[in-house]
Amino acid sequence: MRTIKYAFKQAFLQVFRNRAMSIASIFSITAMLLILGLFFILAVNVGMATESAKDKFDTIQIYLLDETTEESAQEMIASLKSMDGVSDAWYFTKEEAMTEFRVSWGEQAYLLDTLAENPLPNSIKVTLSDLSKANTIIEVARTFSGVEDVPNSQEFIDQVLKITDGIQKGAMAIITFLVIVSVVVVSNTVKLTVLAREKEISIMKYVGATNWFIRGPFLVEGMLIGCFSALISVGLVMAVYAKIAELVGQKALLLFSTSLVPTGFLTAHLFGIFLPLGISIGALGSIISMRRFLDT
Repeated sequence: MRTIKYAFKQAFLQVFRNRAMSIASIFSITAMLLILGLFFILAVNVGMATESAKDKFDTIQIYLLDETTEESAQEMIASLKSMDGVSDAWYFTKEEAMTEFRVSWGEQAYLLDTLAENPLPNSIKVTLSDLSKANTIIEVARTFSGVEDVPNSQEFIDQVLKITDGIQKGAMAIITFLVIVSVVVVSNTVKLTVLAREKEISIMKYVGATNWFIRGPFLVEGMLIGCFSALISVGLVMAVYAKIAELVGQKALLLFSTSLVPTGFLTAHLFGIFLPLGISIGALGSIISMRRFLDT
């Protein structure tokens, strides 16, 4: 217990004595975690939108013109049900569409009360039994008279998946580079501390101090730098995300019929990721430095 207390006391003193390099290390790790956090919240929200689209992928929605009667829609439904790959088809009124839309908006559904009239069209919903037939069914549905539009969700999903894949690959490349830079900076910070205390370390070893007793303060120093960086970066990322959610939250609902990931959910997960990652980077930098300057 006394050794642990000594390690923490010395670590805090070393961080203060080498505050210029400590600040540089904290800035480096914070910058890396900040970029990681921005990529993380982007990937999570894109992933949620993708999953939302996938959930609806087995259903095709055929939007009808306002002048299309229900009788005409029923004739289309009969034709669709006879097609290979269709398990069911039914008429979906604009009132039902608005009710569904309100549910998808959740707590912010009250914003729809400002609409003078229901702008949503009547439609036909088609449930697929074979997803490979989707494009064929969509092309046939587009030839029906009275149809306004038949969105092809497969095209959207393919595009989103490509974007998500590109984001993940780009993030990994950037984060790998920044992690290496952060480890090097932390290593140099600890290296300066070791050099400054070289004579003191020699005396400690001469009187019988173990390697772990000497190593402890430097390891804790790196971990403290990583911990401070993680806390700062979580605060910055969530401040940025809160502002983004305020600016584009409503647009996301309109475009994708799904809200952004709640701030509280992201905060908890970012904290759980950033804290161990920041501490690990700090500890790794210290270990690398100590392996060069201490007999290990």
